[in-house]
Amino acid sequence: MRLLRAAGLGLLIALAISACVPTKVTRSPQELAAAQHAEQLASQGQFDQAIQAYLELGRQTGDSDHYRVLAAEVYREEGAIEQAAPLLDQVRRPRLDAEDGARYDLLRAELALAHHDAHTALQLTTQPAPVPPVLELRLLELRARAMEAGGDLWGAARTRVQMDPQLQGLDHTQNRKQILDLLGRLGIEPLKRRGAAMQSGDRMLPWINEALTQLGVPVAQPQPDLDQPVGTMLPGADANVREGYRMPANVALLLPLGGNFAGASGAIRQGFFAAYADAARNNAPRANVRVYDSGGTAETALKAYQQAAGDGAQLIVGPLTRVEVAAVFAQPQLPVPTLALNHPDDKSLPAAGATEFGLLPETEGAQAADHMVERGLHGAYVVTSDDDFAQRAAGAFKAEFEARGGHIAGVATLPPGKVDYADAIAGLDMPTSATPLAGTEPAPAASVPASAGSVAATPEPLATGGTGIFISMRPEQARLLLPQLHVAQIGLPVFATSHIYAGVDDAAANRDLDGVEFCDAPWLFDAQPGLPGHDAIASRLPSARGTSARLFAFGMDAWNLVPYLDWLRDHPGSYLPGASGQLAADQFGRVRRVLVWARFQNGLARPLTGSLQLDDVPSSAPPASEGGSTPMPATSTGVPPATSTGLPPAEY
Repeated sequence: MRLLRAAGLGLLIALAISACVPTKVTRSPQELAAAQHAEQLASQGQFDQAIQAYLELGRQTGDSDHYRVLAAEVYREEGAIEQAAPLLDQVRRPRLDAEDGARYDLLRAELALAHHDAHTALQLTTQPAPVPPVLELRLLELRARAMEAGGDLWGAARTRVQMDPQLQGLDHTQNRKQILDLLGRLGIEPLKRRGAAMQSGDRMLPWINEALTQLGVPVAQPQPDLDQPVGTMLPGADANVREGYRMPANVALLLPLGGNFAGASGAIRQGFFAAYADAARNNAPRANVRVYDSGGTAETALKAYQQAAGDGAQLIVGPLTRVEVAAVFAQPQLPVPTLALNHPDDKSLPAAGATEFGLLPETEGAQAADHMVERGLHGAYVVTSDDDFAQRAAGAFKAEFEARGGHIAGVATLPPGKVDYADAIAGLDMPTSATPLAGTEPAPAASVPASAGSVAATPEPLATGGTGIFISMRPEQARLLLPQLHVAQIGLPVFATSHIYAGVDDAAANRDLDGVEFCDAPWLFDAQPGLPGHDAIASRLPSARGTSARLFAFGMDAWNLVPYLDWLRDHPGSYLPGASGQLAADQFGRVRRVLVWARFQNGLARPLTGSLQLDDVPSSAPPASEGGSTPMPATSTGVPPATSTGLPPAEY
């Protein structure tokens, strides 16, 4: 009898449990059609009608719990979440299937947040039960809001970072602003401590660095990973089948064609169309390009951008100046994907649908620090001019050098308008000797001819714990500084930014710079295979000579990036072998450059390494399906001829 009673009790419990477990419901075609009609009413903004339709379906089918949840969802869509509360109170949660149950919990969480009950909202959004993929973003959004309301700013930021890859458009832009706002509210010192405790691959580390940057704190800029070049030949395919190539039909190029920026724009424009013409040599499909005058001001740039979008541009390259870029990015939403040719002054993240590409002095300063550390130098004296580019490069150098374990032994800014730097040198209190300190002199380079493309021998690493000098200044000032260092019997190795090199060989003038290593665009030395030769173009175009050659190379890269923007963003570790450097996109939509290193020897600047790319098939070669396309002509609107410019890349 006890066994029978036990068995009977077990059966009753099983039946009771089964009554609470939702079973898969088979819905009739009529019910499905009625539910679809209610959904259409909601999508058209007819919220009251949609709610009544769902509730009527619940009465007709007996599945009132399911349709009450859907009706409550319509109230939420209408922005009337409070009116959903009576419906949710009538829902029997155990009778809901997994998706309806998840919707019910999220609605309850949203109601809790409306009532300032962060604790309940957090409980409802951190349950172990998985949610359907369609609801995952909504769950994360509510969890982030609950954490923020409960004072967990770090948890809220981490949750929003988890959301970031799944968002698009304005939602993406707003979420990124919220991440940086949350991190900024934590404060500088807590962020520094968290960042110092993280491994290099932690997904929060770039966000911490970005937040610190926006708070005005110089942070390290580790070089991007360069795992695989874009356009790599697909295994087993024909040689002209390239990976990632996607060319839009219509491209707009926005540049200020007059005024103070005419020279810089001319060099960039000619570089852009030089690469455009070179693409025809590889039978690559080319966009129809139209040039617009962005005017150099916020108002004119915005007008040109809107005109280009209205004319059917599928990608806009530009504008150029920081003021122009900031104006374009200030739009609520970019109507056309954009490759901006600079970074806005406010250091904000790129707008949704935008990629930033610029010649930043911070890039050179950070890479100089990495280069010195890799050479075994862990102490540095920093000597710069008072120019903006030099100060920005120095700030990035110091942040990166210290992050890599280096020590800044002294800092000096050379007084403008003077030629005697004895006081500045003496103030640094650098070690002196009749000869360079043991273990600190770069290994001698192999003798090389003066022809372009010559390659100097790679120097041997310097002794660990050595000290060097980092400088950022124009060649005229460097030619004054270096002899005075020698007179002061200072033999430390010297490393510089590209500003020390005028872009042309002048052995007589540059002998005082012998031994100085500097980073620069590989195209100036023909160190990047697959690109048009520098000397051949410079012999015909003044804009490809001297300091404007870097802007010319920048323009070449602006064109060569066009078909690979999507690929670079979607494939971390991929890079474009470019004229201004190896180009990789970070997670924020900024194209970052890895430069080549060169050294003055016998007054001539030569790269320290040779070819930067083993695969010499140009990355502009198209996929086979597009290989036979006929190149489309480029058109322009009132473009003046390019002229050579001495404007440094960092100052536009």
